[in-house]
Amino acid sequence: QFHNCLGVEFQRIHRKRRCTGSRTGKHESRGGKLHDTHHFKPYSNFYFALVMIEIKHIYKNFGEKAVLKDISTVFETGKTNLIIGKSGSGKTVLLKSLVGLYQPEQGDILFDGRSTMNLSHKQSLALRQEIGMLFQGSALFDSLTVEENARKWRLSSPEALDMFTDLSLADRTKQAMACLERVNMPKESYKLYPSEISGGMQKRVAIARAIALRPKYLFCDEPNSGLDPLTSSVIDELIHEITVEYNITTIINTHDMNSVMNIGEHIIFINSGNKEWDGSRETILKADIPALKEFLEPYRLRFEA
Repeated sequence: QFHNCLGVEFQRIHRKRRCTGSRTGKHESRGGKLHDTHHFKPYSNFYFALVMIEIKHIYKNFGEKAVLKDISTVFETGKTNLIIGKSGSGKTVLLKSLVGLYQPEQGDILFDGRSTMNLSHKQSLALRQEIGMLFQGSALFDSLTVEENARKWRLSSPEALDMFTDLSLADRTKQAMACLERVNMPKESYKLYPSEISGGMQKRVAIARAIALRPKYLFCDEPNSGLDPLTSSVIDELIHEITVEYNITTIINTHDMNSVMNIGEHIIFINSGNKEWDGSRETILKADIPALKEFLEPYRLRFEA
């Protein structure tokens, strides 16, 4: 459904943005300018097949306090990858390190084999255009309608798509409406403001905005925060459906055990800055890790029944 509603539109809009050739080492950006890509190559067929994030032995300190300690893992494409742990365990710091808000003191983070540790400003911007972000509180603009929020793909710019100068307002609107339709937002809500819709609907709008640029990577920070169990389950299923349909590398930071058991295809458990376990929802209840068993104890009777 998602590809049917967006496929033709994106083919037309993005036809001008193809690579001009590997021999020149130049790539035509979305704004129509040529940029050097020798050190940050456009995706080959190999990278399209890979589309994953790999962490190699990263450490993060705040002063003398070690928050992340020698963490390594691989987040796979087309799967919902969950980071879980108690409050203060380091999972939020890990997520912020992945999206570039924190710089680890040691180790490496690779997006499809490309190190992100020493990117230039231009390379960082190019990578950010491949990332979708779902914020804990949805982070919608109160003064914008649902449709306008879905069009506001770049939070730091005064114009919604200043990096896409070849898109008309009509094109941007069609794209935003297609994404809103995909997340099952009723059309009568498009002209409403965030304060006029429910928390679950706000989350849907935030998801529509996050996927509007067809990201290769989707980061979700506590996507079910403040939602009732039924709505949380619906949002979980929506994120999982989009991950599979769109073949995205999705990473979710959560403490919601319902999410873990519903969509936890790959899970890592962080405790006191250490990665102590990784596995899936099928194996998590069988894990023989003391800290993880303690973390799961309040939920064990419910999920083992």
